[in-house]
Amino acid sequence: MFQRSDRRLLTSAVVRPCEDVSLDTLLSAVIALCQAISAYQSPVFGAHRRTARETVREIGILLVFLEEIRDGRPALPGSVTLCFSELYVILQKVRCLLEDCASDGARLWILMNSDRVISEFRVLIRSIATALDVLPLASIDVTTEVRELVALLKSQTWKVRIEIDPVDESVRNSVLTILGRFEDGVVPDSCVIKRVLDSLDIRSWSDCNKEIRFLEEEIELENSKAEKKEIGFLGSLLGFANYCRSVIFDVVDGRISERLDGKCEGEVINYLNPADFRCPISLEMMTDPVTVATGQTYDRVSIEKWLRAGNFICPKTGEKLMNTELVPNSALRKLIHQFCYEHGISVAGSGNRSREIAKTLSTTISPPAVGATRMLAVFLAEKLSTGTEQEQNKAAYEIRLLAKFSVFNRACLVEAGSILWLLILLSSSYPSTQENSIAGLLNLSQHPKGKTVIVETGGLDPIVEVLRNGLRPESRQNAAAVLFYISSVDEYREIIGELPEAIPSLVALLKHGSPRGKKNAIVALFGLLLFPGNHPRVLAAGAVPGLMNLLTLDRTDLVDDVLAVLAALAERPEGTIEILKTSVIPLLMGVMHSSSSRTGKEHCISVFLSLCINGGSEVISILRKTPSLMVSLYSSLTDGTARAGKKANSLLSILHEWPSSRSMLASTVPQDTVVHAR
Repeated sequence: MFQRSDRRLLTSAVVRPCEDVSLDTLLSAVIALCQAISAYQSPVFGAHRRTARETVREIGILLVFLEEIRDGRPALPGSVTLCFSELYVILQKVRCLLEDCASDGARLWILMNSDRVISEFRVLIRSIATALDVLPLASIDVTTEVRELVALLKSQTWKVRIEIDPVDESVRNSVLTILGRFEDGVVPDSCVIKRVLDSLDIRSWSDCNKEIRFLEEEIELENSKAEKKEIGFLGSLLGFANYCRSVIFDVVDGRISERLDGKCEGEVINYLNPADFRCPISLEMMTDPVTVATGQTYDRVSIEKWLRAGNFICPKTGEKLMNTELVPNSALRKLIHQFCYEHGISVAGSGNRSREIAKTLSTTISPPAVGATRMLAVFLAEKLSTGTEQEQNKAAYEIRLLAKFSVFNRACLVEAGSILWLLILLSSSYPSTQENSIAGLLNLSQHPKGKTVIVETGGLDPIVEVLRNGLRPESRQNAAAVLFYISSVDEYREIIGELPEAIPSLVALLKHGSPRGKKNAIVALFGLLLFPGNHPRVLAAGAVPGLMNLLTLDRTDLVDDVLAVLAALAERPEGTIEILKTSVIPLLMGVMHSSSSRTGKEHCISVFLSLCINGGSEVISILRKTPSLMVSLYSSLTDGTARAGKKANSLLSILHEWPSSRSMLASTVPQDTVVHAR
């Protein structure tokens, strides 16, 4: 069997033979293709078993003929080369088509595209017949039996009727009927759904989950196209598959129930260089990597801006671009997302947001998907409220998965009342149930109404309790992330800050949590600092020493966020006092010199500026004695953002005009706040 490549299903990856290829080499290649095709067995196909079996049988006959030529080594006329060349191309297409029909995870999609699949089979079988027509069979020295067998094959390939199997047609009609019921708001018959799934050999939760993953990827790829012709169709199938996974299969089989995503790529990720994930143009982590004609990969936003400016050369190699096509690099995108998941790095950017909105639109324009999702949301909420412990855990897990995919799914789940029951399940003594519940709340808290429901139903206290004493590290870090999303609402920042254990628990997670936990705690603290009343609370909880310790650990994935929090704290005199009690200046200078992040350098400049304004002459005196700082500041004037340039200019003015600016600074700093810098 051949492994799936990055090509989309029902497309061919064909390599044509060279004009000067030897006949022996061509014959060996054709035989290898026939052998690979003959290895396919009927049970691996979810649909089109009869047509696939007939195709494999015909290729098997052809293989017998070709192997006799290879073993007997008869003299072959030159015209054979044309036939073998055509067969080489055709057989590659046949292999791709059979591979797609046997693809694990695309069974439903292949069934619903039966017309297209059968048309492909028909064209390829007729193409084999055409290629055999030019074969000078009479002049090839093979046994009479084989010659008669090939002649029969030629006749059959022209006469055989290639139609959709009646069983497949019936199953496809059943799916269409079910989609119609979803659209009408009528709960479909579970027995009919089970018959559909059994016919496609989708017999477990994992099998159904593979179908969902495939459809999600197809929707994302379709959204990258200018014309989104299949969006509604894909959205309908996704709604059907989501419903089946949650309602039909009672048990989440395998170890996948323990985590949202599998850890199978974790070992590979540990050996990857994170620098390879940065766009060569922006130097930031890519959110939507695409490959240009030279084979180099860039973030879509950056390279599109480059091309719009009239630059038609590869930024990295300097080569002229033969075309401006941008090919999505799906493999790299998956690696980046997995790396970010493992290390607690947020990949939520404008690119991801745009894709999420596109996913939502693609679902909402499909009435069957809308109906299926709403029915499913009600079903899951009922399971949360009245189910057994195992049913509640599975329902929480399904909500966790559904809410991760799109805004529309979140809206349906919030509307169905799932948040209240998830909050109740946070007190579960089962670690898996608690983790799935807080993860579900994390995804639902990204919806505006979800934030409101959590706060208005008294959900902050149980979330903070999970933050403090969660049964798993994953539960504690997800609780911190929930607080971060809720803190995006102005009035909720104050409410969270007033909870006695909220900020101290975030600081404790910052100091002692997992890498992802530290990340979530930092961004949550930053969100809370947007309310001025939380500044003294963060300082009192001992955040500054913890933040400075993270800078000494050379955690490059946390540096920008740590600096953002320090910059926010340094804006107030009491924050400056706490920061200057540490060895902040050498650490920040090290970041300025070593970091490739423009954001990190801007935060460093912000901290230095606040320290000068609030810390007084001793800080300024130390910075004036650091020539390398001046170089970095002048570099920011030309290479940094407009905002960074303004801050750098302000800091340069203070440093250059000192001591003439002494009186100005003294008037803005209370005498009791001036401290000695370390």
